[in-house]
Amino acid sequence: MTADTQIPRATAQRLPIYYYYLSSLHAAGIKRINSSEISEAIKFDAATVRRDFSYFGALGKRGFGYDVAALLNFFSKVLSQDKLNKVAVVGVGNLGQALMKYNFVHSNNIEIIMGFDSDPKKKTVQIKNEKDELLPVYAVDQLETELKKADVTIAILTVPERSAQQVTDQLVAAGVKGILNFSPIRITVPNSVRVQNVDLTTGMQTLIYFVDNFKNIKSAK
Repeated sequence: MTADTQIPRATAQRLPIYYYYLSSLHAAGIKRINSSEISEAIKFDAATVRRDFSYFGALGKRGFGYDVAALLNFFSKVLSQDKLNKVAVVGVGNLGQALMKYNFVHSNNIEIIMGFDSDPKKKTVQIKNEKDELLPVYAVDQLETELKKADVTIAILTVPERSAQQVTDQLVAAGVKGILNFSPIRITVPNSVRVQNVDLTTGMQTLIYFVDNFKNIKSAK
């Protein structure tokens, strides 16, 4: 893969799934696997798996498949598993507190280190992560200072709709390059900033639609 290679967004979103599946294979002592076996396990068709991998060059060999350890090592580098990504949560309500307590415990390269909230009372909230470490909560007006001091470039946004864009602008000004957006609106950012939207309501409505229309959808395939 060269610096100019354009990886489709859908492929990029599947990379962590490949990585964690390969991690489980490696832990189980499995040495080799092919695209059909990967497809069966993670429910992407084999052609999609091969196409996704092809963006990164020749990762496997025809008739041999993929070397699990080599492939795992490759995706570990692609996903920067050797680099600790420090994260801040903006909006320390119920969802924000839950995320801070959970703190991506099953990931080696993600760690929430602080939170921010506009409510002064939230500064007294005692939030401990899975390691039993107490995480600081700052006022939103300290956002730029504290993020730059800690060199945080990733943020999780869990604020109400009315303040989402304003807080986003503050995050951008503080040098944040990636935002996981749980707010109910689509925020506007410069081209240099990436946003991943997590809309629980839309996701649930989609699930309900598929459940209610399962027979019609199945018969249409």
